[in-house]
Amino acid sequence: MKTIGYAAQSEGAHLTPYHFERRNLRPNDVAIEILYSGICHSDLHTLKGDWGPKPYPLVPGHEIVGRVIEIGSNVSKYKVGDRAAVGCMVDSCQECDQCHNHEEQFCRKGMTATYGSEDRISGEVTQGGYSKHIVVREEFVLKVSEKLDLSKAAPILCAGITTYTPLKKWNVGKGTRVGVIGLGGLGHMGVKLAVALGAEVTVISRTKDKEEMAKKLGAKGILASTDQDAMQSAANSFDFILDTVPVKHDFNTYVPLLDVDGTLVLVGQIGPMEEPLTVPLVFGRRRIAGSLIGGIADTQEVLDFCAEKDIHPECEMIKMNEVNGAWDSLSKGNPDHRFVIDMESLQL
Repeated sequence: MKTIGYAAQSEGAHLTPYHFERRNLRPNDVAIEILYSGICHSDLHTLKGDWGPKPYPLVPGHEIVGRVIEIGSNVSKYKVGDRAAVGCMVDSCQECDQCHNHEEQFCRKGMTATYGSEDRISGEVTQGGYSKHIVVREEFVLKVSEKLDLSKAAPILCAGITTYTPLKKWNVGKGTRVGVIGLGGLGHMGVKLAVALGAEVTVISRTKDKEEMAKKLGAKGILASTDQDAMQSAANSFDFILDTVPVKHDFNTYVPLLDVDGTLVLVGQIGPMEEPLTVPLVFGRRRIAGSLIGGIADTQEVLDFCAEKDIHPECEMIKMNEVNGAWDSLSKGNPDHRFVIDMESLQL
């Protein structure tokens, strides 16, 4: 299938139009016309080389929604015209204990990422959602409820599942005292989901500049991490803290905010961090943990949860040729919304 996308031709390069071929459908494949593709901070990290070298040319994007345009002969869950989505992975071994446990992101043989990975059958490089079409095996395609606005649903496939998984894993619910560090693309979804689960949510940020936004999303307000008196007063006041900051930072600042047996979960930064101090961990039986996206079952669950609760990411719609400007904005800060590309602007 001939298609077009925007690709980086080398590490750190701007994205430019790129014509390429999607594979012919295998019996268990679904072909999707992409209508909207979200922009994730990890796209920027990946193509800047922050997480190691990648093959080029490379089309990023793993927040994908669209409509089914063709199905393989063995496909049973989808038909042409269905609303469909694809997230951060497009395959796994389907045989190991983690795959059987519906946590394909931890596949013992390694998940196949939506872009920049090696196809398990052909060996070709997977190309992502900044493109007009994608072909994915049925088991990694997700259903999108009619209750969700397609133009705003794409970020749920990464920002949504990345924040939902730890909230679910650590049993966040009614009465749980939750702190969300950072009110960016991940953080604002963490707030919305935690509030919908019944938690009492406070945003933790360097300043209170985004307090009005935090309250609009359902948070009590903002705890300013630069206000030493406020931070001391907030000691032991959280059961769970979701750290969404996507760059190196000192998480030791936040550990004393946890109550006994509290957990701080890192979902933003992948890479070096400041050296942890053990005193607040040992003397408060506190924990620092990490979490990586979620399996296909949980991704479907969060899509359905967002549909049920009318949760949509805060989105700024852009055209495909505006993508480099959006990347520049991401590199300079952490906007309190997600950029979403309207693929109607991309023509073959």
